[in-house]
Amino acid sequence: MPPGADGTVLSHRVLKSLLGAWALAACSAEETLVVEEHLTECAPCAEEALRLRDAVGLLQAERGLDLDPMLRSRVLDTCLGRRPARIPVPAWAQPYDTETARLDALLADIDPGEWHAPVQLRWFEGEHPVRRKATVAAVIGHLMTVDGLVADALGLADPLALDGGGDPTSRTEAYWLGSRQPPTRAVRVPWREQGHTLVRTVSFAGRGAAELEVSYGAFSLPLKDALLERAFECWVHADDIAHAVDYPYEPPSGAHLHELIDLAARLLPGTLAARRRAGLAPPARGLVAAGSPGRTLHLEVEGAGGGHWYIPLDSPAAAASPEHEVAHIALDGVEFCQLAAGHVSPQEAAAGQGGDKGAVRDVLFAAASLSRL
Repeated sequence: MPPGADGTVLSHRVLKSLLGAWALAACSAEETLVVEEHLTECAPCAEEALRLRDAVGLLQAERGLDLDPMLRSRVLDTCLGRRPARIPVPAWAQPYDTETARLDALLADIDPGEWHAPVQLRWFEGEHPVRRKATVAAVIGHLMTVDGLVADALGLADPLALDGGGDPTSRTEAYWLGSRQPPTRAVRVPWREQGHTLVRTVSFAGRGAAELEVSYGAFSLPLKDALLERAFECWVHADDIAHAVDYPYEPPSGAHLHELIDLAARLLPGTLAARRRAGLAPPARGLVAAGSPGRTLHLEVEGAGGGHWYIPLDSPAAAASPEHEVAHIALDGVEFCQLAAGHVSPQEAAAGQGGDKGAVRDVLFAAASLSRL
């Protein structure tokens, strides 16, 4: 229990009573030091401090995106950076936590009328790109409906009261068609609260939560990958919104971008196999037993978040290796993510490619097929 300025030891009750003043920056320097030291040791008070600081931000005049995109992260760094928090946000949930905070900062900065600005949604189906018009508010509602799949897996309430389960497209269509009026900026609050609840829940859930299955209807992902997928979509649609309202928006940090690229690369073998089953890609050259080496494509992603990935071409369960490389693709990290989001066509995506042209085409189209509404 930390001492006060005069050496008196302050009780937990007294320190908790100071959180409101701390959030308003109304504490003395001595009180601030004592409170922030307490926050490094008391997870409930740290959570309450974050909630109060967010509330203060809503009471004050909105500030520009360049001033306040990472409020929660800065508070965490200040309060908990001296030593690890007892209940920290898991590393695999941090990209989602960050991308929702960045999008919320953008939403705080746009004019009320811009919530109805037209947004062009783009994805890829089969062999062709698909486009659909929505509004800023409708896009946030879409994000909330798909986040609801994660909430359902965690046993949390759905703020939209949609039926549990389903797939992202059917849930979104149900929300859009079931609304008595087009979505408005009022959707921001329940979407943001849902995001806070997801992060808070997984932070307290323990290590085993990372492998909890989240159903997307036709497929499922472990929770740690589902939150990476949600971070990816949040960034993609934040960029869609930023283009619609003519606002600058940066890609994720290099470390988080690498995690998003890694998720997409890990999903490519299964997606390629699904395209083959649907007759959208030629059959595999040969059967490869699980764990055995087979033909491999080398995916080289350059720039921030980049790296090297080796994609098995003949079976999702085959072992990929540089020794069995038959094709090579090189492209920028953001461009690869735009391809996986259906915003760049497979024909336009690769900056460099070599080797088996059929394998290159198959993987580029599989990457585009990761996209959806």
